[in-house]
Amino acid sequence: MDLLQNYADHNDNDSDNSDNHGQQNPNSSPESSPPRLIPAKSAAPKVDDTMLALTVAQANQTFSKPIDPTHHVVPFNPTYDQLWAPLYGPAHPFAKDGIAQGMRNHKLGFVEDASIEPFVFDEQYNTFYKYGYAADPSASAGYNYVGDLEALQKNDGISVYNIPQSEQKKRKLEKKKESADKEDAEGDDVDMIEADNPATDTWLMKNKKSPWAGKKEGLQTELTEEQKKYAEEYAKKKGEEKSGFGGEKGEVVKDKSTFHGKEERDYQGRSWIAPPKDAKASNDHCYIPKRLVHTWSGHTKGVSAIRFFPKYGHLILSASMDTKVKIWDVFNSGKCMRTYMGHSKAVRDICFSNDGSKFLSAGYDKNIKYWDTETGQVISTFSTGKIPYVVKLNPDEDKQNVLLAGMSDKKIVQWDMNTGQITQEYDQHLGAVNTITFVDNNRRFVTSSDDKSLRVWEFGIPVVIKYISEPHMHSMPSISLHPNSNWLAAQSLDNQILIYSTREKFQLNKKKRFAGHIVAGYACQVNFSPDGRFVISGDGEGKCWFWDWKSCKVFRTLKCHEGVCIGCEWHPLEQSKVATCGWDGLIKYW
Repeated sequence: MDLLQNYADHNDNDSDNSDNHGQQNPNSSPESSPPRLIPAKSAAPKVDDTMLALTVAQANQTFSKPIDPTHHVVPFNPTYDQLWAPLYGPAHPFAKDGIAQGMRNHKLGFVEDASIEPFVFDEQYNTFYKYGYAADPSASAGYNYVGDLEALQKNDGISVYNIPQSEQKKRKLEKKKESADKEDAEGDDVDMIEADNPATDTWLMKNKKSPWAGKKEGLQTELTEEQKKYAEEYAKKKGEEKSGFGGEKGEVVKDKSTFHGKEERDYQGRSWIAPPKDAKASNDHCYIPKRLVHTWSGHTKGVSAIRFFPKYGHLILSASMDTKVKIWDVFNSGKCMRTYMGHSKAVRDICFSNDGSKFLSAGYDKNIKYWDTETGQVISTFSTGKIPYVVKLNPDEDKQNVLLAGMSDKKIVQWDMNTGQITQEYDQHLGAVNTITFVDNNRRFVTSSDDKSLRVWEFGIPVVIKYISEPHMHSMPSISLHPNSNWLAAQSLDNQILIYSTREKFQLNKKKRFAGHIVAGYACQVNFSPDGRFVISGDGEGKCWFWDWKSCKVFRTLKCHEGVCIGCEWHPLEQSKVATCGWDGLIKYW
């Protein structure tokens, strides 16, 4: 502004000069004019810079302080230090009490570990409440005590936990004595008349006695004659039951056997169980039987199982509900050769040894008996006190002394018949065990049970290696191995026969399914023809069904029995002959 003022003054001077045109001013020479100093002036307008200073200060502060975790947007580029700076302020935004989740080690927040063991703390805490003194944990070296120091000296600094045993006993006795003395003192004061009156509480307190106090009077020392007699009988009975392998658990019956043939040995000295020399398969093809050849009748109740003599089939063994096991001639006379009587209840299952010279029988009297086929003698008896539902010998020639039995208590028990000892128990099923079938060169066996599952075991190892149980599965009371050993046929109680592979996976073959018969509720046996071309099964209406293995179609049905046809077996050598048994007590040969 001053400059402008100066400029205006200068213009005025100029105009004056123009007015005095021609009049020479003696003092107007440039050399003679004095020097003029112009003061410094700013051309910018006056501005209030207080707000600017504040803004700059705030920005500087923003760049130095840590980020507020409650902000959702960061309007600037924060530095590394800001991002990793610890949180300040009274509370952590994501925790109710201000402690971050990772920091809490207690439901009330963060508890710092102190350098004192819980036991030591408890000891000092209880000592303080009992004696009035305790060790000071903050003392770095040695023990400093807080509290009642007189009591500390008196008790020699002991804590509640280290009173010696003798001291404790002593104290107890002292306490007891004190209380007794007190009672006596009180008792002296009590009015004697009151103490003699049974109606008063005093008399009750004085005469109260435990009902078990004192000895029983009149304890009987001598047994009466009757008791002696009973004790002797009982001991005798026990002794009888203990004879024989495990026989004490099952019902005991005298073992008997009757031979019905003409002679036990023929003119050449051959045993009656010896197979005929000329017995061999006539051809490889099996044919379905059409008519009845022979009927064996002799059982008074239903027949539960039949088994042909191994390899030759010249004899057939049958187990019945009339408690007897009978063996019948097939080739010659067709008569009963021997009856084995050793069970007191129905016989459930039978199993030949590999050579047929011995067999096993399992009965509802909880016994498993090992018989000599020829002589009819019981070699040994086994029992666990539970009903055996299925018995099997290991098919290996070197393991013919190993017996497996599926029991009603969900176990499969393995015995060594030489020693009579139980060598293994396979205990995984959830229901009574129904079948045992050896597969994979007798290294494994498959068991089925009332729990509607199949389990595969490694022989000798009580661990299931494969467990098959589907929601749609039913119980499978009979399983048979195909002659080529690759398939298992399982009679399912939903009126169908299912086929399982015996390879590693034990998969269900969904393409093969044999149906049409009614077996629901009955454990009808399923079997194969020796060449594997036919599947055969009994049913609940007394029929015997034949299916073609390849096409799964029904080939033929025969009406065999009145009532249930429970068992059916194909003759091992004669290709077109089949034996069936039923609950009508008959065994029929077709």
